[in-house]
Amino acid sequence: MTGIVKKSFDAADETRPFEDGKGRLDLVSGARGAVGRAVFEPGWQWSKHVKPIAGTDSCQASHVGYIVSGHMKVVMDDGETTEYGAGDYMEVQPGHDAWVLGDEACVALDWTGFTDYAKPSG
Repeated sequence: MTGIVKKSFDAADETRPFEDGKGRLDLVSGARGAVGRAVFEPGWQWSKHVKPIAGTDSCQASHVGYIVSGHMKVVMDDGETTEYGAGDYMEVQPGHDAWVLGDEACVALDWTGFTDYAKPSG
């Protein structure tokens, strides 16, 4: 086993496109699990562009990550809301919708919630 691992999101182990070409999820896998980089294009919304893939009423992933660029709004099923922007650390529990704010893609890195994200259910 090597003590150093190097991977690139530009040559991801797996890429999952979102509906209507509104972005993608790039996953790299390591001994400690997968890390994802999502590119959410302007106009992207979970309930429009991932819900048809996931088959759940709201996003059921738990996210711990970092916003690299762009802006996103997250609304929990109970109505709690926040906005994230470039440089923000995020923690989001299951049961939410989200969408891109503005005309810039939102790029996010996630260490916990992207393993099964945008993966067909069943």
